[in-house]
Amino acid sequence: MAPPATARVLRADDKARNILIAKVHVAKKQLGLDDDVYRGVLLRVAGHDSAKKCTVPQLRLVVQDFERRGFSAVAKKPGMAKRADHPLAKKARVMWISLSHLCAVREEPQAAIKADKGLEAFAKRQLGCMKFQWADQTQGDKLVEALKKWAQRHGWDQVQAGVPKAHYVHALKVGLCDAILFKLKRAGIAAEGWSLKDAAFRLCGIEGEGLRFTTSEYELIAASLGRKLREHGGQGAFNEVTG
Repeated sequence: MAPPATARVLRADDKARNILIAKVHVAKKQLGLDDDVYRGVLLRVAGHDSAKKCTVPQLRLVVQDFERRGFSAVAKKPGMAKRADHPLAKKARVMWISLSHLCAVREEPQAAIKADKGLEAFAKRQLGCMKFQWADQTQGDKLVEALKKWAQRHGWDQVQAGVPKAHYVHALKVGLCDAILFKLKRAGIAAEGWSLKDAAFRLCGIEGEGLRFTTSEYELIAASLGRKLREHGGQGAFNEVTG
């Protein structure tokens, strides 16, 4: 006897849900999101702090949100080199993608998210090792410090004096958005008197409910404003901030 139609529908729904949950987890890893930012996205988009609590439609919305951030579910090709996966590598990768939004590096964010080509080349120059995956703790620390100095030269403040550890990542995201906005103003893309909230809404259609944004919203704003800045790269967007 064939199973009831409702049972077949349930099995199909479960299969779709499991595939979407897997995509959400892959996106988290691919985008280099920490747990707080990841759960913040889930809460904002789906109203839950765990993918397992989400319905299929909610999971689709979450995947779409991650895709707007640069997530791609394209399968890895056989023989492709393994990306460095130690903690310092993950930190360096997040910084590299952020520097791409800031137009401090010429590699586009999509390329930086999908592969470590630019970061690997930078690591090779800085550390002298053929693969970032082979770097030890001391070398990884050296690379992160080099990236921080690069960020500072482009106006992204890495010195968060007095900021509690729990709010450190949030403060860095705010600083990244402010640095991108400064470059947008310098290029004449954003009006001099615009606040970050003004620029997010007028240039990207992102509207916040209060005076401040959440960490995940600042991430989205950085990516969106970064695209606007990159479109005007010929106007000196890649130059260091000198004042």
